[in-house]
Amino acid sequence: MNIQGQNWLLSRRHFLRAAGISLALPMLDCMRPLRAATKAAQPRRSVFIYLPNGVNTAAYQIKEAGAGYQLSQPLASLEKHRDVITPISGLHHPHGLGHHHNCQKIWLTGGRLGQSDRNTISVDQLMAQVTAPLTRFSSLELSNQGGSLAWSADGIQLPAQSNPGVAFRELFEDPKGGMASQRRKLHRRGSILDALLDEARALDSQLGNEDRGRLQQYLTAVREVEVRTERADQWLDTPRPKIEPAVAAKLNRDISLQMLGDYLRTTYDIIVLALQTDMTRVATFVTGNEGQGPAIPEIGIRQDRHSLSHHNGHVDRMRELAESDAFNIAQFAYFLDRLRATPDGDGTLLDTTMSLYGSGMAYGHSHGNASLPLILTGGGKLGLKHGTHVDFNATKDFQGYDKHSGIHHKPVNEKARLSNLLLTMAQKMDVKTEKFGDSLGVMTEVGA
Repeated sequence: MNIQGQNWLLSRRHFLRAAGISLALPMLDCMRPLRAATKAAQPRRSVFIYLPNGVNTAAYQIKEAGAGYQLSQPLASLEKHRDVITPISGLHHPHGLGHHHNCQKIWLTGGRLGQSDRNTISVDQLMAQVTAPLTRFSSLELSNQGGSLAWSADGIQLPAQSNPGVAFRELFEDPKGGMASQRRKLHRRGSILDALLDEARALDSQLGNEDRGRLQQYLTAVREVEVRTERADQWLDTPRPKIEPAVAAKLNRDISLQMLGDYLRTTYDIIVLALQTDMTRVATFVTGNEGQGPAIPEIGIRQDRHSLSHHNGHVDRMRELAESDAFNIAQFAYFLDRLRATPDGDGTLLDTTMSLYGSGMAYGHSHGNASLPLILTGGGKLGLKHGTHVDFNATKDFQGYDKHSGIHHKPVNEKARLSNLLLTMAQKMDVKTEKFGDSLGVMTEVGA
């Protein structure tokens, strides 16, 4: 998916200087003559993709650890990307064990959710704090059935866009009414936020400690909106990239979930284009809500993933769940195809983009989440290394299996925490932290 014309690129530079905005924007590959003068740093990017309701563990599980592993049938479509993927087994969230309804909510936070829906910040938003000053959109949240993976610093879930056509228009089309109208709206929003902050500060001295804490949480959320509003105002004078008409026609359309493959591939294409044009460097995509998970009528699977995951040992349901796993993973393999085929500097987008694909649940029938199905990909230029199956379940003396072979009802290695991997990814994105969630340290097995 190519962007048209060097003219746009040159005028884009001109607008940045004329507007007096200091954003240190990285150049695209076709801007190489300009890049030579600016010596812009290579962008670092991360994408997180969620598969609901776990997998058919018996079919999915890879039996060998290390470099000599064989991909299971549901994972077979990833064979061509073997050099840039790392399947991981045995990671878990300690606070998520036994709380299946929170699996999706805490996948990227490792948070402790109880009676309150207030979470902790998700790792993608921690990354976005670093990359946001460099891109028009601090992050991209997509979900085909509602429910985002992204949670703000105040523990509030960010909204996600479910319509690929709308997502494309928000990214690549100018707002209706022109720039002047958009600037008036932003300034009006800014005035309202200023008034809210002034009133809240005046109220603060009259409150008790508990109420003051609630007010501070509210003020944090208001300040986040204020920062986003200011950044949006700064970017108004910077033209959006011009997309080839054929590409725009393919992506700017409303798609039914009745054709799940078309929906997923279109969404993946939009994510790739957003990364390629540097509209954002952080994205999350929920491919199905935990309480539903789309059916796949195009291949004859008419039950949703939630129903299939509660198969009670029913052979046909287990078979269909494994087929659903294979189908969804094949669409993810397409995403890797697109990243690998898209030039970026002296490499491809796959070199500079880490992706984590997986679920917050493992064995959906019993809501098991002690050994999450996870696949880490790409990011070679960020320092990740691939080519092995990292298996924290690989121990001869562990006896914690239930009657189904390879299914764990408790962690084999309690120290093998998903937050360790999330911390590792955060550091690869230049987040300056030594701790994330309940992490115990970085995960050296993937190149930390």
